Amino acid sequence: MIKDVVTLEGKVTAEEVAIIMDERGIGCVIVVQDENPIGIITERDMLKRVLLESKDPKTTKAFQIMSAPLLFGHPNMSVQEAVKLMTEKRIKKLPIIAEDQLVGMLTLTDLARSVAYLEHIFSKMENNAK
Repeated sequence: MIKDVVTLEGKVTAEEVAIIMDERGIGCVIVVQDENPIGIITERDMLKRVLLESKDPKTTKAFQIMSAPLLFGHPNMSVQEAVKLMTEKRIKKLPIIAEDQLVGMLTLTDLARSVAYLEHIFSKMENNAK
């Protein structure tokens, strides 16, 4: 899970969102209102709701293009539960929220890296046992 999740207020422009995502090399940001997470903006949201709809990124606000309500997981859910939720809802990024506070983000990339790492460890263990 990524713990340093970028958040922004819904009043920022789509252009500002794009600049932040580009500068930080990230694929999404969480939109907050009074520090409470209320939505997510992904690269796909930018493509579909700004570019393909020919909206002006200088005037279009984050709250106009965010995906909401925010689908999220909990810190105590199992990896299997998170994968099931992500698969059922067809999402690639799952914010993790505890007591109305954003504590992290789980992505399909994180899951894939974890599986690859575990396979590597198990392979080493298997080779050492021979």
